[in-house]
Amino acid sequence: MHDKQVALITGANKGIGLQIAKELAARGFTVLVGSRDPARGEAAAKTIADDARAVAIDVTDGKSVAAAAEHIRTKLGRLDVLVNNAGIAQTGKPGRTLEAIVNEGRASVASLDDVRAIFETNVFGVIAVSQAMLPLLREAPVGRIVNVSSSVGSLTRNADPGFPYRRVFGVSYAPSKTALNAITLSFALELESTRIKVNACCPGFTATDLNNFQGTRSVQEGARSAVRLALLGADGPTGTFSDDEGVIPW
Repeated sequence: MHDKQVALITGANKGIGLQIAKELAARGFTVLVGSRDPARGEAAAKTIADDARAVAIDVTDGKSVAAAAEHIRTKLGRLDVLVNNAGIAQTGKPGRTLEAIVNEGRASVASLDDVRAIFETNVFGVIAVSQAMLPLLREAPVGRIVNVSSSVGSLTRNADPGFPYRRVFGVSYAPSKTALNAITLSFALELESTRIKVNACCPGFTATDLNNFQGTRSVQEGARSAVRLALLGADGPTGTFSDDEGVIPW
């Protein structure tokens, strides 16, 4: 077995995922930079000063997910932390404004094909990767699953007329995060008698290509909550949804 803790971060060749990988590597982890494109994954891993390795993984492709799990077992023999970071907000061409993305996701006009594609990555992909990596996490001295969600998926907050982001609650991206929160709780409940802790976090409105870099937070700020949850001690919580300021209502 590899002598260092190992963390897999999906969608880690850029943005928040890459920053999470950098911070965990700096804390002594061997980080696995998950990327659909192997070349981009390799390039991203080279930007990390510490122990980082690229792993090809397309969360929407069952064969790719299974191959990644087998690769980790064969090459390293362990997985201590899984960060389900890969996610999409749209299926259109990159570079469109956030307003355009929000308008296309409105309940009255959203394309069902687009909704399915977003859920395929943000929801079904998380289930697939978590299931595939669970055997390794069960064997780890301390297992952690961190799901990168969003407060725009909070039903409680969106039901409040004063919530500033409720206008983005269409039928695609935001509800995919609502579903992700439910999945987080489901895994946490099943695993609560084990050493594995499962939590969701909101990175805040971070400037990434997910929102055409219109966010107001840096990737360093956006990575903060995920890193905190990845490093939880044995007395840490499970089945929670939080950001830098504390608990977020479901």
